[in-house]
Amino acid sequence: MIKEPIGNESVNLDVWPGKPHPLGATWDGEGVNFAIFSENATEIELCLFTEQDHEIRLPLKEVHNYVWHGYIPGLQPGQRYNYRVHGDFSPRKGHRFNRKKILIDPYAAAITGDIHYGEETFAYPWETEEQDLACSNTDDSHLIPKCVVVNPFFDWEGDKLLQTPLSESIIYEVHVKGFTQQHPQIPDHLKGTYAGLASPSAINHLQSLGITAVELLPVHHFLAYPGHLVNKGLRNYWGYDSIGYFAPYSGYSASGNRGEQIKEFKGMVKALHQAGIEVILDVVYNHTGEGNHLGPTISFRGIDNATYYRLVDHDPRYYMDFTGCGNSLNVRHPQILKLIMDSLRYWVQEMHVDGFRFDLASALARELYEVNSLAAFFDIIHQDPVLSNVKLIAEPWDVGEGGYQVGNFPLLWSEWNGKYRDTVRDFWRGENNTLQEFAHRFTGSPDLYQANGKLPHASINFITAHDGFTLRDLVSYNEKHNEANGENNHDGEDYNRSWNFGAEGETDDPEILKARSRQQRNFLVTLMLSQGVPMLLGGDEIGRSQQGNNNAYCQDNELTWFNWELSPENKELLAFTQELIAFRQQHPVFHRRNWFQERAIHGSQVSDICWYHPDGSACSEEQWEHEPLTQAITVFLNGKELSEPDSHGKRISDDNFLLFFNCHQEETKFRLPLPLQSSNWHIIIDTNEPRLLSEEIIYQGEEEIILTPFSLLVLRQ
Repeated sequence: MIKEPIGNESVNLDVWPGKPHPLGATWDGEGVNFAIFSENATEIELCLFTEQDHEIRLPLKEVHNYVWHGYIPGLQPGQRYNYRVHGDFSPRKGHRFNRKKILIDPYAAAITGDIHYGEETFAYPWETEEQDLACSNTDDSHLIPKCVVVNPFFDWEGDKLLQTPLSESIIYEVHVKGFTQQHPQIPDHLKGTYAGLASPSAINHLQSLGITAVELLPVHHFLAYPGHLVNKGLRNYWGYDSIGYFAPYSGYSASGNRGEQIKEFKGMVKALHQAGIEVILDVVYNHTGEGNHLGPTISFRGIDNATYYRLVDHDPRYYMDFTGCGNSLNVRHPQILKLIMDSLRYWVQEMHVDGFRFDLASALARELYEVNSLAAFFDIIHQDPVLSNVKLIAEPWDVGEGGYQVGNFPLLWSEWNGKYRDTVRDFWRGENNTLQEFAHRFTGSPDLYQANGKLPHASINFITAHDGFTLRDLVSYNEKHNEANGENNHDGEDYNRSWNFGAEGETDDPEILKARSRQQRNFLVTLMLSQGVPMLLGGDEIGRSQQGNNNAYCQDNELTWFNWELSPENKELLAFTQELIAFRQQHPVFHRRNWFQERAIHGSQVSDICWYHPDGSACSEEQWEHEPLTQAITVFLNGKELSEPDSHGKRISDDNFLLFFNCHQEETKFRLPLPLQSSNWHIIIDTNEPRLLSEEIIYQGEEEIILTPFSLLVLRQ
């Protein structure tokens, strides 16, 4: 029995055997059970911290199936703790135990703050020829944040997952801090936080757009100050270096970091749900923030390096790296699969999130070196009663050989469709492509998904995302401008499929500005009227620019924060986007649940979708498959002949629409297709105009319809 001051009271620290499950620190109202997995450790000490930061070390004596555990009666929520793990320090054998290093619990539900960069956090001394083969004897307790015992109770007031059908979803990719940091109507103490995103002003903007889900850049507790950025005066802004898969990042909390961040996150989810908005998390289970063999020892590496990470078989000093971030989690090990599954279920069941977007998801499918779509990870999720019923979105690539897997993920999964992005970008800058390629992307990419039993909502369509140019920069820069990142502009994608319309970056030329505005509308209309699920990059609706930086992962400043002081042009862009999304949602022909049949149905003489040349003649099969796109095409969408019922089993009927695309440098003359000339056709959208139109302009018969260069018309019958 040890008597020490914990908080404001003295607590008798008996260590009872406790239980091996659940892992982590679990408060039951009378005390706390601690459990941690390590297959190769020889001893594990639980480290408790007083309010004066005095450390109390308690050996965990009980071990069951490699789970070290103990129960301490009397401990309360708010108690800070970490671990010290003893074992063999033999990097050449894959073991990097070092009892001098304080370690974060992989199952910690809350973490008190950021990890501070310093030599002490590394298991080896910096100034040695042996590098990571040498063992450090310096303690790092003062640099490592502490884990926190939490009270899980929260009054959800009946909140539950919204389960908005993907076919009706509009996803908005957004950064918690970037969205809220400069919003003039969010109170200063809430800027950059979960509570700020839950504020009425933030939610009003999201509702005015008509989006149905926010996809949040990583909120798992992450390594905010890696050494290569600290030395440049920068920090990790995006957050793709997770170190705590159960803990919401405390830096986005306005209310505190001793468990208050959990309640604040839950409050944000509840507020968004009440507004009809789902919460999707961008999660990073493919690697951690500990980096390669020269990285710091913060958690997994010191707990059991050989278990948690994929090591090189013939030389386990080094890590397999399918992510470009130095390491890859060892998803071949059942305990690591359990860690991931426990984390996912926790965020659904305890935090009420509606789904996940998996960063570099191909890395999770690697059981050996190849990507295997039947990997254990996907099999487990497929049968899981919780996770099989939430939104699962893959970023279907990694940096390893064979890692580009668009179209190859199993049932239940949707994918960020990189082929959609590339095709549409090329299309609107006049690059030759086959009609078939553009048609596939516009109709939900049936060539990628239909044969696999999937539906159009398997395709998450996007033009821009956090990684790359914003929409405004896509039409303003031919080259990346990443000098502010301190890597001599060598980082980021070189081939952006962008077009600056004659001037690099900012310009006062009215013709160039007019062309850029039109091009932004071209992209937005194409995105919102394509089959599949549209994803809008947060800030594109207000003309957000990163000044040509296409890799702003380390720019936690005005370069990436939303500028809410909108110019007249950007106010028009916002209004156009709001009207456009509402238009999509009002017309089911633009978000069908099922594939186009491309033939006449219900006895009609016109197919559900038809493709025509500008002169009104139908595209032949030969032209469809082989001829380059003429850069001018007409698409007919038959809303009267939708082949699917609504949720009550009633047949859906919509208007008929014609879409005229002109990607020529010159104006192009179109005619109505012959089968459709007997009707009146009203203009709804003209991308030369900053707003949707009132249908006053009517076309019929053989009347010519002239489209200006790089423009799009949408007509309703």
